[in-house]
Amino acid sequence: MAGISEDEWKEAMFNIFKKLEDAQFNKMVESLKVADLLTPQKKKTDKYRRDLAQKIVEKYGLKESISRIDAAMKEIPRNDEGVQDLLRPFVEKPGIEQEEEQTVQQPCCSSSQPEQTDSAGAVKMKQGTAENEDESLKLTGSAQPSKMKRIPGSMTIKDLKTGGALGQKPVTVKVVEKSNLSRYGKQKEERFLFHLAVADETDCIKVIVFGKERFQSFEKGRCYIFREVLMGENVLKVPVKSKVSITAPFEIPKNLELEAKKLFFKPVQSIAEVKTFEARVVVSVEGTVKKIGSTELIPLKAKREKKDKLDFELEDETGSISISLWGEDTKHLSGISEGDTVRVNNVKTNIFRSTVSLNSADLTSIVKVQSASVQSVSLLIVGITEAGREVTELDADINNQIKTLVVASQMLADVFGVQLDDNFQDTLVEKLPFSGKAEIRGNKIEHLEAA
Repeated sequence: MAGISEDEWKEAMFNIFKKLEDAQFNKMVESLKVADLLTPQKKKTDKYRRDLAQKIVEKYGLKESISRIDAAMKEIPRNDEGVQDLLRPFVEKPGIEQEEEQTVQQPCCSSSQPEQTDSAGAVKMKQGTAENEDESLKLTGSAQPSKMKRIPGSMTIKDLKTGGALGQKPVTVKVVEKSNLSRYGKQKEERFLFHLAVADETDCIKVIVFGKERFQSFEKGRCYIFREVLMGENVLKVPVKSKVSITAPFEIPKNLELEAKKLFFKPVQSIAEVKTFEARVVVSVEGTVKKIGSTELIPLKAKREKKDKLDFELEDETGSISISLWGEDTKHLSGISEGDTVRVNNVKTNIFRSTVSLNSADLTSIVKVQSASVQSVSLLIVGITEAGREVTELDADINNQIKTLVVASQMLADVFGVQLDDNFQDTLVEKLPFSGKAEIRGNKIEHLEAA
């Protein structure tokens, strides 16, 4: 089906399966006649769900498996938004499998008519799509990606991997993922590097970029031309002397974009599985954020310096685990609230006194999968933990349980009828306890008013 890859569909099936109750899941397996594909399990683990999605595609193919899952959800029934929002993009997607194959396999400039370029070298849209292009510009304010126009004498990623002589030939790529900045070398000669996952219309590859000064120059989703680079073993190296320029945006096949992401991110495993691993194994996990701590400044034993540390607890159906984010990685929790479902990519196992936890690593990232639902509650604010100019942390009694919440300081000042000044915290404390009604998402107060 046009524009849909098997990886996208299998990921959607996995998320649909996670939303089904055991009875619903068993009913679906029965209706799909796939009970013989995997050994039945009393407890449906994430690995079991992923394996089942794989087996369903293998048995029925992409197009038929979408139709069968759609029919099964109607039969169960699961017509709620949570399931249908995951299913709808695949059920409503027009096209046939042959169209997808042509999109992936044909060269981007295979049109019988040569494409024209503007003065900047960007590929122009064909005349018949002018109205759509104008509409896109109105919506986004910038030119839309097009098929890539190959630079004469350049090499594709596929060429590089098959042993083509690179020499001084340029390589044009799109950045799919970008790592944090990492140190390497001896302490007296400290140097920096970072990693990219890039793709073109033929393949994808991992890239090592050397030099701190280039870190801000690369952005996810932008396209670049590399010159004077080196080819290692399945990795492209961009030394400080290499030439890099930004070029016009272009499309890459969706399946190659997903493959590029896999160069960075380990497959998701259950927390129970992770707890059986040895120390320093890189893993990815997914679950619900149960508790977020406060950032602490921790002295490092190996170096005479301190580093920020932020701990949070993640829970899936198999258990819970503590995850520590260090340094710049603490920023990955920005915009994440307790109750959100997140995927934590590339963290390392740590074992201390037989307890397994996870630490952030060079390629760690956190992706929000689903936001926590909003709850309307009555509460009694009983204490102020910390009141800053932007955010205030407080303790509130909700249904006879004390919970720590965060709220925008200006919102709190408006509701309390006080000034947001240097005496803000003391002024708040004078007005406690305070009864109110609130809308809470996870541990964040999104709306507050006096009771």
